[in-house]
Amino acid sequence: MVEAVQRLLDAVNNGDTDAFLAAFSVTGRVDDWGRLFTGREEIRRWSDAELIGKHATLAPLAALRDAEVVTMTATVGGHGFNGPSTFTFTIDGDEVTQMTIRE
Repeated sequence: MVEAVQRLLDAVNNGDTDAFLAAFSVTGRVDDWGRLFTGREEIRRWSDAELIGKHATLAPLAALRDAEVVTMTATVGGHGFNGPSTFTFTIDGDEVTQMTIRE
């Protein structure tokens, strides 16, 4: 797994919001089924309500890297959405610039 994505996954699974946010670039974005959250403060509010705040866990099933893009299927657990999802991470150096969540 790409280091930036692994740091993000570890942060979610450890419930560490600060580490989760640090995995993103300053202008990073989350696209959660078309709802866009840009910048660490917007991402924090989204995560508090829907990811780490719901004690989510992400268990990767498969991942594929194509240059700066990592596409991963994972089983989501926790007190919110549970089930399989596809995550696409756009990477720039050691930071995630975008995390897109789809079915």
